[in-house]
Amino acid sequence: MKYVSTRGQAPILDFDDALLSGLARDGGLYVPESWPNISADEIAALKGLSYSETAFRIMRLFTGDSIGDDDLAHLINDAYAGFDDPDVAPMKQLGENEWLMELFHGPTLAFKDYAMQFLGRIFDFVLTRRGKRVTIVGATSGDTGSAAIEACRGRDAIEIFILHPEGRVSDVQRRQMTTITDSNVHNIAVKGTFDDCQNMVKAMFNDTDFRDRCNLSAVNSINWARVMAQTVYYFRAAAGMYDPTAPVSFAVPTGNFGNVFAGYGAKRMGLNIEQLIIGSNSNDILTRFFEAGRMEMTGIHPTISPSMDIQISSNFERLLFELYGRDGNIIKDMMTTFNDTGSFSVGEKEMARARELFAAARFSDEETSGTIARIFAEHKQLLDPHSAIGVAAGRARRRNPGTPLIDLATAHPAKFPDAVRAASGQHPALPEKLSDLFDREERFNVLDNDLTGVQEFVLTHRTDGTTR
Repeated sequence: MKYVSTRGQAPILDFDDALLSGLARDGGLYVPESWPNISADEIAALKGLSYSETAFRIMRLFTGDSIGDDDLAHLINDAYAGFDDPDVAPMKQLGENEWLMELFHGPTLAFKDYAMQFLGRIFDFVLTRRGKRVTIVGATSGDTGSAAIEACRGRDAIEIFILHPEGRVSDVQRRQMTTITDSNVHNIAVKGTFDDCQNMVKAMFNDTDFRDRCNLSAVNSINWARVMAQTVYYFRAAAGMYDPTAPVSFAVPTGNFGNVFAGYGAKRMGLNIEQLIIGSNSNDILTRFFEAGRMEMTGIHPTISPSMDIQISSNFERLLFELYGRDGNIIKDMMTTFNDTGSFSVGEKEMARARELFAAARFSDEETSGTIARIFAEHKQLLDPHSAIGVAAGRARRRNPGTPLIDLATAHPAKFPDAVRAASGQHPALPEKLSDLFDREERFNVLDNDLTGVQEFVLTHRTDGTTR
């Protein structure tokens, strides 16, 4: 299995090199040179397997010869051993032909754990085998950071720096990052938005001298291994249906497009996905795109679903690459235009192809709260605001009621207790493992929205493994 850049100018890499590179050197994102195919019989055979067994069958198609089967199976089993539900990603029926897939049973209570717990282990495995060390830099709108830190804390081959927008994540999200005291973990609160943080991370990767000096790597969903690991729960969900080969649709709350692109990958591999429905909050750049065929940045508005307060969906480039016949030169020009002007348009033919699979809907805070209240009243099921947007989008844009609809619940309601309590009248308690979270001491640094200053912080706080 080889990996190519969406901009067509970077070296073609094996899986382990693509893993460690994160962002390609031409500024593009790595994708498989060709999509692996899973037959209907192989999909049917997933029924009854454990989550780890399903993950092994899917992920080994992407790792190629880079990792042996025994090592891969061990890494996967270890990654999901600590999840607090025996099904890892349990499903609950919400209504007529509608299910909720709970993706918040990992250590940080968010769907990011399903990729990050594996990613931290496979990073450590590959780096140890090579005798190397990396500096990970990442940006988070709330959940990626805590999941990445939890996966990488205490690992000798990794030093991790996570940027989050100061005051724009929930208290629970912030404390899940800032109360980790391992010496290889560094939290930076940036005086800006998530997009500012994400832009700085990309700029650090595009600064080749800085990148090489620090041996940078990425854990954001720009890293292909994140998307690869997330394709697993789409197959897992279908396997939970009566017939895993029959059509199924998914509703996905997303701002950065990584979670739903994993569904697109599952579709390309052979899973019979009829619809991928995107849920947006008032920061609705993705919904506006699927309505008008134009990607255009506007201002960011704080919402009760802060992980989706995004105007630059970094994973969308991967879909564009597919829509334009994998022509890296076209994608390079489009991304340059977007960087220079804040917008670009997509042709009618490409939009028609995109709309065959994707649909999207936006919801205000009031509408989101109404969905939380309604689902609790009807099903005694508490949803966090992001998951509520996914449910609302699925119900609003579902084309065929006869096709099973699976809503991805992306975070535990206790991560956003104020919004959930205000909507439902119920206070969602943190699980026992995090019950003392607000008693723990925090450790983080507040920095200006200045690339040079953040780079200097990384340079002065990283270590080569022998000194600090």
